[in-house]
Amino acid sequence: MVKDEADTETNTSLTTQTIPTETKEGHKPQESTAKREKPSQTETGALLDRLHLQDKVQQKLSSADFLLIRPPGKKVDHVTSEKDLAHTFLHRLIMLDYRARYIPVKPDSAEVTNIKPTVSDNTEVDDSDLEDFLTNKGTNEKEKKENARVHPMDVQMAVFHFSDSVLKQMMITKLSRCQYALPLLVPDPVTKEIQCPLWTFREITKTWKETQIKDDSAIITMKSFPVYKAETPLVSFFRLGSLSVSKSQLMNTLINDRHDTFFHRNCKGSTKSRYLMDGVAEIAWYCPAGKPDDFIECIAFCNLHGDALFIEKQRDILIEKSSINIFLVASLQSNEERSIILTHLKAKKPLICLTVDDSRDAFKTKQGNYIMGLKDKNHSDVSEHLKKIIREVLSSLDGSSLKPSFQLETMAELSGIKVDETDPACQRGKSAAMKIINLLTKDNMDNMDVSKIKDEFFPCQGQLWHQWSKIHREQFHLRGDIQIEKSKKEETLMNIRKKQCKASCSKLMELFIGSLSSMREESTDRVYFLKWTQIFIDALSTDDLSLIFKSYDEKWSEVLALKNKRDEADLLLKKQTELEDISKKLQSVTFGLEHIFREMGQIYEAHKTTQRESRHTDWSKYPELAAQLMISGHPMELMDGDAGHVPLTWISSLLEEVIKKLGDKKVFVLSILGLQSSGKSTMLNTMFGLQFAVSAGRCTKGAFMQLLKVSEEMKKDLKFDYVLVVDTEGLRALELEGNNTLHHDNELATLVVGLGNLTLINIFGENPSEMQDILQIVVQAFMRMKKVKLSPSCVFVHQNVTDVAAAEKNMDGKRRLQEKLDQMAKLAAKEEIFNAECFSDVIEFDVQKDVKYCAQLWEGSPPMAPPNPGYSESIQEVKNTILSKASKSAGITLSQFKANIQDLWTALLNESFVFSFKNTLEIAVYRKLEVQYGSWTWTLRENMLTIENQLHNRIENGKLDEVESSYLIQQTSKTYEEVRKEMTKYFEDDKDREILTQWRGRFDIKMKEFHDEQVNRVKIKLDGIIQQKKGCKMMDDKKSEFENKLLQKSKELAQELKDKAKDEEELQRQFSSVWSGWVTELTADKKPVEDINLKKDQLTILQELGFEPALIDECKRSGRYRKMSEVGDYSVYVMTSSNVLISFFQKHISSGFSHEEQQEIRSLIDQAEKESIDAIQSKPVATRGYTSTYLIQGANHVTEEVQKFMSERKYNLRKEFSVDLLLRVFYRAESWLLESQKKFVKNNDAKAYLESKQTQYYRVFRSFCKENSSAVVLGELICEKLKASTVEAVCNKTAIDLTGRMRCNFPAFSGNRLNLEKHMLKSLAEKKDFDDFITYIRNPRKQTKAFIKAEVQKYIYTSHKDEAVNILKKNVDDIKKTVSQALFTATQKVQNQRGDTDMWLKEFSNVLKDVLTFDNICSENFTDIKDFHFLKEEIEKGLTSITEKMSSLSLYKLKESRQKPEEILIDQLCSCCWVKCPFCAAVCTNTIEDHKPDDHQTPFHRPDGIKGAYYRQTKVLSVIFCTTLVTSEETFYLRSDSEEAIPHKQYKTAGPPYDTWSITPDGSNLAYWKWFVCQFKTQLENHYGKKFQGSGAIPDQWKKISKEEAIKSLDEMFK
Repeated sequence: MVKDEADTETNTSLTTQTIPTETKEGHKPQESTAKREKPSQTETGALLDRLHLQDKVQQKLSSADFLLIRPPGKKVDHVTSEKDLAHTFLHRLIMLDYRARYIPVKPDSAEVTNIKPTVSDNTEVDDSDLEDFLTNKGTNEKEKKENARVHPMDVQMAVFHFSDSVLKQMMITKLSRCQYALPLLVPDPVTKEIQCPLWTFREITKTWKETQIKDDSAIITMKSFPVYKAETPLVSFFRLGSLSVSKSQLMNTLINDRHDTFFHRNCKGSTKSRYLMDGVAEIAWYCPAGKPDDFIECIAFCNLHGDALFIEKQRDILIEKSSINIFLVASLQSNEERSIILTHLKAKKPLICLTVDDSRDAFKTKQGNYIMGLKDKNHSDVSEHLKKIIREVLSSLDGSSLKPSFQLETMAELSGIKVDETDPACQRGKSAAMKIINLLTKDNMDNMDVSKIKDEFFPCQGQLWHQWSKIHREQFHLRGDIQIEKSKKEETLMNIRKKQCKASCSKLMELFIGSLSSMREESTDRVYFLKWTQIFIDALSTDDLSLIFKSYDEKWSEVLALKNKRDEADLLLKKQTELEDISKKLQSVTFGLEHIFREMGQIYEAHKTTQRESRHTDWSKYPELAAQLMISGHPMELMDGDAGHVPLTWISSLLEEVIKKLGDKKVFVLSILGLQSSGKSTMLNTMFGLQFAVSAGRCTKGAFMQLLKVSEEMKKDLKFDYVLVVDTEGLRALELEGNNTLHHDNELATLVVGLGNLTLINIFGENPSEMQDILQIVVQAFMRMKKVKLSPSCVFVHQNVTDVAAAEKNMDGKRRLQEKLDQMAKLAAKEEIFNAECFSDVIEFDVQKDVKYCAQLWEGSPPMAPPNPGYSESIQEVKNTILSKASKSAGITLSQFKANIQDLWTALLNESFVFSFKNTLEIAVYRKLEVQYGSWTWTLRENMLTIENQLHNRIENGKLDEVESSYLIQQTSKTYEEVRKEMTKYFEDDKDREILTQWRGRFDIKMKEFHDEQVNRVKIKLDGIIQQKKGCKMMDDKKSEFENKLLQKSKELAQELKDKAKDEEELQRQFSSVWSGWVTELTADKKPVEDINLKKDQLTILQELGFEPALIDECKRSGRYRKMSEVGDYSVYVMTSSNVLISFFQKHISSGFSHEEQQEIRSLIDQAEKESIDAIQSKPVATRGYTSTYLIQGANHVTEEVQKFMSERKYNLRKEFSVDLLLRVFYRAESWLLESQKKFVKNNDAKAYLESKQTQYYRVFRSFCKENSSAVVLGELICEKLKASTVEAVCNKTAIDLTGRMRCNFPAFSGNRLNLEKHMLKSLAEKKDFDDFITYIRNPRKQTKAFIKAEVQKYIYTSHKDEAVNILKKNVDDIKKTVSQALFTATQKVQNQRGDTDMWLKEFSNVLKDVLTFDNICSENFTDIKDFHFLKEEIEKGLTSITEKMSSLSLYKLKESRQKPEEILIDQLCSCCWVKCPFCAAVCTNTIEDHKPDDHQTPFHRPDGIKGAYYRQTKVLSVIFCTTLVTSEETFYLRSDSEEAIPHKQYKTAGPPYDTWSITPDGSNLAYWKWFVCQFKTQLENHYGKKFQGSGAIPDQWKKISKEEAIKSLDEMFK
């Protein structure tokens, strides 16, 4: 029976309503009654208060409020307070949970009901009780209204009214996906104005199957249209009066009897109190599935809520627009109802009248209208009859002019209603978008071909970009003349970019960028503009898509039919080809905003690459515009799906702009992988409310990224600010075939797995065979990440599972998945050469926690099926799992994400992913750590230099005769602990601390080793000084005796000549006459140190070794030995006599020595030289003096090494080689031997020592002659001694201070090893000295030392001379203060303790013991001094004179300092790795000397011809960079006579030293070395005796590189 409770649509108080009477003007309600029909302002306000929306009247709800990462949702089906209803409704709706329409309110504590029973002690019941029970009316109407639940539709409409346009559109789109009716005509709750929210329908697309009868057969056609554009019949339902039948429920049975499309009185949560639904007209579309009992076309159904008697305007609009009008009335007896129906009949539109109180069957009137009674009929029967009637009516109208078709857009043409699209911002956005669309369609009105439009208006992303991508990939698979091919391809790529620049002046792009730029970043205009543009673009391709789908279906049916006919193979092949063409066309008509942004990216990349300015476009602003959109939540294309390429330049610049605007925020990267059309985008959209394309015609292509902000309430649980979602195209895409599919899938999987902190692996269904392909790809991707030390995590999501609650079934599914993963891990391990027995060896994985099951998406069969609420629940669980995992992750910064994209993509292009992967971010963090390490070690070194200085002075002053390591450790402990604290702070607080963790332990050890090494170095050095001091003790004692005697003799002579004190010349003559006698007398028993003659000794040694004098002389004159290690070709040293195997020379006649053999001879030279020099320098020359034995031992070692070398070779070296090598060793040792001997003479030759004191003692003698007091003479003597020692102290301190200043401020010295190398290369380029370059190539350490020395000289004596002078002056002042303090302390102590001269001298020297050296002065000749204050003043006078002279001291005095700045810096900067690349001999740039287990690395790789490498069995030098070789298909040989070729791509398999290097591909190669080869081509050819020709010809492009560009390329490596 169709008989229900009072219809909720009659919400007005019918008891107070007066039925209006018919008048001449027609059927109009009374004004007072009409007013009472509408909710009052008070009621609406009260509703908003209850929903906590009162503040949203002015500040509307925004989509930004809901597209946030919020705390994980709890699995509850209710809220505890009405204030949560609106937000919960929206959250659930966004997650496609159609149960959002009803959310019960259940307070946490039980509420007391309004009925308050009274309890009486009297348990008897009388008649009055019964009467009270029967007559009690309960609570009054006001109380009922106050206590009634909020009507579900009031929640929906309140949210609708108080949302901004974007959120409204999102809400309506989601309601449509939930198969709910949508508001078409809406009275404004405040102004009562009728509104049509046309804008909210713009993103809704409906798909259906339309049936056409042709030749008695049904032809079913798939159609897909935006609803605003779809032309469909409109069937409208009206209720006249108060009825017992629910119109909405009846409509539901007609449209979808399993789902409440329209809310009705029997829906869960329905109440009688309803304020916002009366007068609302809702619309829904029935989309047929092509079944026999379906409507044959799509039909729109409209439902006017409330009594149509009183809702004139909406009623009239719908009647006018409808194809069929259906009225529900109690009976046709009422005047009002009859009047309206008669009016309708006059309009000659089909009418169906349903009478509630009538039981008659449906019958057709003469005018073709229908009347049917509802009494005693069930809804199902009524629905079937009604469906049949509607079909009949519509079919009778086919081809008739009477058959109107309804189109949503026409609602804007109606007068008397307000369309939301009339909003000024919407109009501005639409107007701007229309200009673009008009431009697109101007020349294509008749033949709208989307693919042609794309080619015409987006030329940069079409053929040119695809061609660029293809050639760019080919660069990583070069063969033949690699460098020439590479240069050609680089030139081609540049030409393509130039063509793109030329083609980039598209009027459309100008319009788009102009409109975007003119609109404020946060303005609604921009939102409208982008949405309108997408809406119009979608409309362009809608027709094309429908036609292509139709032809695809037809062709597919033909192919299926032909497959069963064996004799039609040729025709089948033809049809399959046609089907493939249709498939390609389907892809080409896909058109969206992403194509405009892609064009922006290509225009930017083209101009950025060519550095061209454009009059037509400000391309440099493009990344900023795109960044603004990305921040606002717009998805941005990461990988171009059509070209299968990542536009790195564009993406990097885009992310840089995002960083500029947001800061380098932390993000958690969530990526997704799955088969095509497996619901990946739908899942993300459902999970986070995103808007990735999901329709069948617009599958995701490539990869897109979108930012989601973390809400403030979640930030306390998460360590990042945003979630960055990466959505990808499906694996096994239909448009790719065969090997291309597998390669593309592997590439995509590796990229997104590498990018993601967490990757969702989306599996559709439970079939293991379906899973196998994707699992193999995914496992291999994770294995690659493991090998390059990246640690992503994963969650497997099984979608479309029939029974997600069946625990046993799911356990079995998990077991099978685990087995499959383990199996795939073993397979992938073989391919990737990795040791893995199970999946957990590859990635941390718990099958119980990391596998989730999701219900199927639809509840029933599309297109009318709503989403399954179970799907929404499942997705919420997956989301909670993601957030749980995310809470344990620190995420990565945006700059790290940018670097990851670059690293992963660059490595993927090379195919050998693991060998090619370069973690740019990790490298950058390590380089920064190296700089810090340099600062820490310098702090320790500087502290140790100061301690060494102090202890050196103590030893020289005789105050210290032993240095214990424990004492040095104690002295450095404070500084060492401070450094360790700094290290701890850096590793724990730096923003990259997660990456730094891997090196913390190693650097702790390195710092401890450095500290211990410094302690040992200083101890050894000081022990040597102590030994030297002990060795000279006898001489030192003699010196004191000599000085005492000289002092006595001077005093005695002065007494004799005091009368001639004023005759300076006489005094000078007299003193000189006796001085030589004194020296002879004092040194009578001392044998003088003999002079050494190294040249003579060297000649003698060479002759004794059997070398002829003429040969020796010729070798000396040639000077070859000085640059022996830099020689390019050593074949001149090979013997050509008959006793050498002729076969050897036949082998080498055309090409000379092989490169390996040249290297062996060079290694012999370097090794023999180093070992011999080390042996000579280990001898105690400075303490015991020189003997020719030391040179003989060194020479013997050289000859032994040469003999051993020749015994292991098939050739002999000429005598010239041995002589040159010996002369080189002698030459290198000479300066050290002479300097050491000089020290020995100074400390051990008594006569020389005394001669050096003549001037000093003449002054003493003269002072005594003038009868100066002992205090004056002693003061002069002390000042004389201070003069030399203060200069030494000032120079030593200045050397350390200047070194520290240069270490911190001078760019070349203030960074890490890589930074030093860069500056040295710049210096070499500026000087253009070929010999210096060769020294650098052969012996980088030697050239580095030379560079440091040169830069130190320039800094101190030229560029920063004033700074150096100021430091020196400051140190002079400090020394003066120290000496003054010592004078004061000594004088004070003697006065306090009544001491003598000896006490004063001891105290004075004791105070100064750490600061400067001060030779002992015998006090015997000064015992008469009593006035020590006077002595102090005399010394201070002399000190002032000394310091004044020292203030103008020449900086060149620093060269005499014991600790020289350049030597300190060499020790600091050159204690690093010096291992050379086995291919190109570029030196490793790691700051740490022994940096195992990290591989050797350098960004300065170069063409290997620079080191003399040439093509096998030719005289052609190579021009190939090893960074290019490792991407090519070429091979190499370990030795020239080896037959085993090793692929360059697998160079690490060649063993040491190759396996200790990480040579990552560099697509650009360093322009510096290209310039060098061109600049010094002739010199290189002469040096090596070979040519750059043929395969080794220098590419023309290289010749265009200037010196400035070469130097600039060095700087660009640090960007």
